Amino acid sequence: MQIKNRQQFLTILTITAVALLAIDKIITPPLTKLWDTRSARIKQLRENVKQGESLQRGKDSIRRLWAQMQAGTLTNNTTLAEQQLFTGLNHWSQLSGITINTVTPQWKQGSDPTYKTLECRVDASGDIDRVSRFLYDLEKDPMALKLESVEVSSRDNEGMQLALGVQISGLVLTPNEKAR
Repeated sequence: MQIKNRQQFLTILTITAVALLAIDKIITPPLTKLWDTRSARIKQLRENVKQGESLQRGKDSIRRLWAQMQAGTLTNNTTLAEQQLFTGLNHWSQLSGITINTVTPQWKQGSDPTYKTLECRVDASGDIDRVSRFLYDLEKDPMALKLESVEVSSRDNEGMQLALGVQISGLVLTPNEKAR
């Protein structure tokens, strides 16, 4: 009788060991991977919620900043937009004392229909103080302009007179047709 009980015990023990091995090698890895993936997704969602709450808390300041940016863009009328840019260039040249030689405007439509840009090549001349003041005034102005490139070269042997070539892009936001 003991031999039979012993055989049954060993059979049950073997089946249990095989079942535990199968659970460990076949079932546990996919479950662990699923658990890790789910944990990472939960962590990402928590970060997204924190970021969203932060944006909600700062929505008034973000809206104020966006309103300031929109106010700084050039008008949608091409003639008036060019006039705005020319007025700004004239103002900055008067403040700095730089001499503007040529201004070459060119309109570009962006890939997104909600904006277009007025690209303008400005060639000017002056000494280092005037050139730096002109660039400073241009950059600090609230008008939505971007300096694409700046070229500075000497016009005399001593380097006292400099030639300045600036490529500027002005932003024009076009009205959304669906909003009308």
